[in-house]
Amino acid sequence: MKAIVRDRDGGPGVLQLSEVAPPQPTQTQLLVDVKATALNRADLIQRRGGYPPPPGESEILGLEIAGTVAGMGEAVTGFNEGDRVFGLVGGGGYAEQAVIDYRMAMCVPDEWSFEEAAAVPEVFFTANENIFTLGQLTDGESILIHAGGSGVGTAGIQIAHHAGARVFVTAGTPNKIDNCKALGAIAGINYKQSDFVAEIERLTDGDGVDVVLDFIGAPYLARNLQILKTKGRLLQVGLMGGAVTEIDLGVVMRKRLQVIGSVMRPQSLDEKIAITQRFAQRWLPALKAGTLRSVIDSVYPLAQAREAHEYMEANRNFGKIILKI
Repeated sequence: MKAIVRDRDGGPGVLQLSEVAPPQPTQTQLLVDVKATALNRADLIQRRGGYPPPPGESEILGLEIAGTVAGMGEAVTGFNEGDRVFGLVGGGGYAEQAVIDYRMAMCVPDEWSFEEAAAVPEVFFTANENIFTLGQLTDGESILIHAGGSGVGTAGIQIAHHAGARVFVTAGTPNKIDNCKALGAIAGINYKQSDFVAEIERLTDGDGVDVVLDFIGAPYLARNLQILKTKGRLLQVGLMGGAVTEIDLGVVMRKRLQVIGSVMRPQSLDEKIAITQRFAQRWLPALKAGTLRSVIDSVYPLAQAREAHEYMEANRNFGKIILKI
């Protein structure tokens, strides 16, 4: 089969379309003819030599797939060859075929394209687990979502708004802020032009927010804690700006704050199955009904994975970047 493989030094140019052996499904896995996959920041890190796949997972990039069932292991139930499926995988998405445990596979709604399906798993799973399972956001509370134009940002805005929360975002262009507002954010802060701490204090009359969803890390940590209300929750899901910094723990203690870290890929299969089920029960019906939607910025053919990575690294996208196979 054809797949995108890494070669040489870690820049976008290392991504090459090559012939590789197809994966073989285990007893509980589906073999899927992949029709679409999607880019994630984790792919960029893995391409550079960081964030290796968990033991037993494919070295090929790609954390989510949509396609048709081409085969299956002996223990699989509930699926037939030809079924349209999508879901989260530990690796292997940038290829003509991939495997997924059947308990993590979901049927693609008839109304959806494969591209729409591939844009859902990683971002909606991440947003749901952090904002609700860990962050316990409730109706009437407020949340600041950094990188509102990212895939997770666009999913998080929608589900937080749908749950009755007041959503604030940061983004780097006026156009991205306008698009975030169209998804349900009540205000956007251009982080290139304004201090988000001052803006949140202004927008909330000094009250701050109940939850912060952050992808930046070290440069934002102290400021995120500053804008949290008493008993606020900081959800750390990325380290784009670095991992090491100092904070005043007195702020954490006085305000009784929670700092919660989360990463999806290394979790066990059982944990990922539970994550899939929580998403499917709470949000898949609304996605099927069109109340929520996957936000797709652009679609590239698989052979142009290098160009797609360059586009993401330039922070030009609003929503998901798809690779079509």
